[in-house]
Amino acid sequence: MTALHILRAGPLTTLQDAGRFGCLSYGVSASGPMDRAAFHRAEAWLGAAGSTAIEFTTAGLSLRVEGGSIGAACDGGDFALRLNGEELAWPARLSLKDGDVVDITPGAEGNYGYLRISHEIDVPALLGSRSTSLVSRLGGFDGRELRAGDLIELGDPVPRQMSLHPHPAISAHGPIRVIWGLHADLFDDDVRTRFISEPFAISPRIDRMGARLEDRREVFAAAKILSLVSDAVVPGDIQILGDGTPIVLMRDHQPTGGYPRIATVIDADQDRLAQQRPGSEVRFAPVTLAEAHALLRPKTP
Repeated sequence: MTALHILRAGPLTTLQDAGRFGCLSYGVSASGPMDRAAFHRAEAWLGAAGSTAIEFTTAGLSLRVEGGSIGAACDGGDFALRLNGEELAWPARLSLKDGDVVDITPGAEGNYGYLRISHEIDVPALLGSRSTSLVSRLGGFDGRELRAGDLIELGDPVPRQMSLHPHPAISAHGPIRVIWGLHADLFDDDVRTRFISEPFAISPRIDRMGARLEDRREVFAAAKILSLVSDAVVPGDIQILGDGTPIVLMRDHQPTGGYPRIATVIDADQDRLAQQRPGSEVRFAPVTLAEAHALLRPKTP
């Protein structure tokens, strides 16, 4: 049996595949990787990988390979990588053998990184996915975060295809793009104008469910429409809570919400927002729905 022995795992280290879709009506969000592009790049470095990755956070990850040899790849954020104590470049593709120790520690930026394996991680699929839902406590490794001492068994290797040699991530700058939300008209013109002209800061209170924003310029301090009948929410929705705090809903969001949603972060910018560390300033810029769709279409040569 080949396995990964977890030696150290920071908070919110979980197993994630592409996501658990179609279950929101039952109160279970899709989960999946917080940075989907990095998740897929790590697979491309290998040429083929099991469907499930280890998603780790800024505290990093350390593990030992036991019982066999595997291929692995790392991507996402900016981290320091060591194999048996030797420092390697990031991101990386690795050939690992029995007894090898991989140690990942935080670098200069980013919140989330991914370790993809040439074998399928041997945990059961629940509701069509191996992703961990920390809110529902299902999927992944017993529905919980990984911790030191866990032994993650690996199944059969995935047939290797031609490596795609992906380009490393390019740091994108500029405002986070949004489309105006269902409840934008409940806020007066001045609030909407300041929402797209004033900066917000990423709060330390961030997790897979949501990222709270610090409203240092008090854009929403005087907002009065702060409670509504609950209805469905989606990743990227920016809710304004009862105390005026903005919160961006992330991959483990609740199925419904009773606070007004002034805007929704477009799909193309959700990965970038997820990688913003606490204290980072973000600004928002509105785009049309057509523009948001166009950004998702494959680029033609």
